[in-house]
Amino acid sequence: MKPTFYITTPIYYPSGKLHIGNSYTTVLCDTINRYKQLRGFDTRYLTGMDEHGQKIETVSKEQNKSPQDHVDFLASETKKLWDLLDIKYDDFIRTTEPRHEQVVEQIFEQLLKQDDIYLGHYEGYYCMSDEAFFTETQLDEGNLCPDCGRKTELVKEESYFLRLTKYQDRLLKFIDDNPDFIRPVTRKNEVVAFIKQGLIDLSVSRTSFTWGVKVKSNPKHVVYVWIDALSNYISALGYKSDNTDLYEKYWNGDEVVHVVGKDILRFHAIYWPIMLMALDIPLNFKLYAHGWYVMKDGKMSKSKGNVVYPDPLIEKYGLDPLRYYLLKELPYSGDGVFTPENFIARINYDLANDFGNLVNRTISMTNKYFDGELHKPSQNYFEFDKILQDKIKDTVSVYTTEMDNLAVSKAIQNLWTLVSRTNKYIDETCPWILAKDDSKKEELNSVLYHLVESLRHIGILLKPILLDASKELFTQLNIPTDLQTWESLEFGSIENLKVIDKPTPIFPRLDKEEEEEYIKNMISGKKEEVIEEVFASIEDFDKLEFVVGEILECKKHPNADKLLVSKINTKDKVRQVVSGIAGSYTPEEMIGKKVIVVKNLKPVELRGVLSEGMILAGKRRKNYEVIEVSSLLPGDKVS
Repeated sequence: MKPTFYITTPIYYPSGKLHIGNSYTTVLCDTINRYKQLRGFDTRYLTGMDEHGQKIETVSKEQNKSPQDHVDFLASETKKLWDLLDIKYDDFIRTTEPRHEQVVEQIFEQLLKQDDIYLGHYEGYYCMSDEAFFTETQLDEGNLCPDCGRKTELVKEESYFLRLTKYQDRLLKFIDDNPDFIRPVTRKNEVVAFIKQGLIDLSVSRTSFTWGVKVKSNPKHVVYVWIDALSNYISALGYKSDNTDLYEKYWNGDEVVHVVGKDILRFHAIYWPIMLMALDIPLNFKLYAHGWYVMKDGKMSKSKGNVVYPDPLIEKYGLDPLRYYLLKELPYSGDGVFTPENFIARINYDLANDFGNLVNRTISMTNKYFDGELHKPSQNYFEFDKILQDKIKDTVSVYTTEMDNLAVSKAIQNLWTLVSRTNKYIDETCPWILAKDDSKKEELNSVLYHLVESLRHIGILLKPILLDASKELFTQLNIPTDLQTWESLEFGSIENLKVIDKPTPIFPRLDKEEEEEYIKNMISGKKEEVIEEVFASIEDFDKLEFVVGEILECKKHPNADKLLVSKINTKDKVRQVVSGIAGSYTPEEMIGKKVIVVKNLKPVELRGVLSEGMILAGKRRKNYEVIEVSSLLPGDKVS
């Protein structure tokens, strides 16, 4: 029976477009989840949206929408981003779903019945932006929020309270008995210090707005954010529902991990465990609170206009470079700094030079000296062989430990020491010199075999991290599927091998100055991006004329590598269309296709070549797929 593993992100608040900080948490969880799957675990990965509260109610009114329409749209946009990042979650929980709201109702009533929740009055300074209350002593000068710097308002209202004080000593003992409950240790120390200052009971309801889960026994109250939001981790598993199989399997299973940013550490390390204690639910989870991605001038802020969004980075550079940067550059127990210079440097040096060049050199030499074919050597020929073998074994061991501890940045750093050691092995054994001596054929075969085996191990360990590059590595080395598994991580597993005839650079080297400038321009002066639905009228649509066109000729653009120039028969004429699809199609593949053409666009010159229309195509990441038709004829209208 497989061991179980349940991992969760925090549920994100739909306040606008998600940036690389939000994306980091989701990518980190995705990476750990893929690692556990690689190890053979039965995994479940949960993410989602926290969709209630006064801020949602206020913003939706300002946009003349219902709160539900507002959060529906933002949830859809968030799912699109996770799809772009190739996040393989199992469930996307939304706090507006009946399956969640019903659980929150029951939890509140149970705690109320047990007297773990009681009715009182609350007075404090409220920040609507952060959905948080503060005492007067916690505020910055001018009654400003200490977290975001915005104006707070003094609020006094009837409220229900959760008895944190009742469970304070029990929680401290639990943390002391379970030293790995909160990671890293600096976060644990922070929580312990906060608790020892003395907890105060927590306000868990509001009466000043209505967008939320109503208290069943007193409907003028709305359940406040933390009981509502935190319950998602078990409501998504069917807790208190008709089918609790997932809850029993994963919450009461082998490993449960909550991953959050350091800004919401207290809520997950104090409020959530106390809720579970009061509900008599086992505290089976471990909590990892990571740092932030910041800019050179401090915290990433939409109001400053220095926010970095993942979409344009993926569009320009692909998914793997972004995943690699996010996972490597944020230390296990600290913050990471995003700079355009460092982002391009990681692509050029780590991915293109160190890793990509190693793949290219290995395949090229194997083809040059052995027509692409290698066999398992019968012995070691150099002292460096055993050194490399030991390094491979040690890398797998350290990688396993670091990934189990969620120290992904450390695991990547360790893995890249193997990349460097393998590159050094080439310099030590000098295969180009061995190739000059026919009597050294077996030694040369052994050297190249060691390179391939090291790359195979690197590829397996990269599978949770570089999603496309690991597949491309196995394709170019022609590694069988059964030797791409965790179980095959043993040197010498390959008996015979034939690599592909010609390697293709997995990570092409970039122009440093040009790309750094591109990223600086991308983020410079940007203010908060507000996501709004853009509607086109039927009159707008009617202005465009879509017809079927058959491609008669196609060639590469003489002045642009990414463009193809097609001659297309649309019945009224043969028109020339320039399309940016050269990365997805060769000219030969385009000839004969029947495609949909927008034929009444104003003709323009693209890099010196006239274009008289546009071909419709779908896009996923950097790959295009033209929309083809079968039975329609050139000139037939599409509507």
